[in-house]
Amino acid sequence: MNDQKTYPMTIQGKAKLEAELEDLKVNKRKEIIERIKVARSFGDLSENSEYESARDEQAMLEGRIATLENQIRFAEIIDDKNVAKDEVTLGRKVTFQELPDGEEESYIIVGSAEADPMEFKISNDSPIAKAILGKKVGDKVSIESPGGSYEIQILSVDNSDN
Repeated sequence: MNDQKTYPMTIQGKAKLEAELEDLKVNKRKEIIERIKVARSFGDLSENSEYESARDEQAMLEGRIATLENQIRFAEIIDDKNVAKDEVTLGRKVTFQELPDGEEESYIIVGSAEADPMEFKISNDSPIAKAILGKKVGDKVSIESPGGSYEIQILSVDNSDN
């Protein structure tokens, strides 16, 4: 029985996490180790803010490495080949309009490990994604968000090249 959480993601998203992990292990670790060596050379470690700062950064780095390793190990690659072309699913770009007369918005629905709102990639755990997953072009959907509810209409669904 496997109670481990899986992380749904695209092939591209997994590759991006693997590249980040490699950079952290190969480059960032060396940089921080060097900073710690330099800070140690300053003498008394009990009052050495450079040393403390480098150690804190090292702890954060190791935490991020552990998180990435876990997400990659338990990645669940999204396969949308058996899903209708006009159906919203993970890995697809969705364009919708807030009703009655809002502007069009487009987002790529991805797993939480890949989410990046600055790149218009929203998590499948977000209120919008939860409401529209499984819906099709033309569907009107009510979105429940912390700011209240509103209605949208799905205008298009495209395979994403994220």
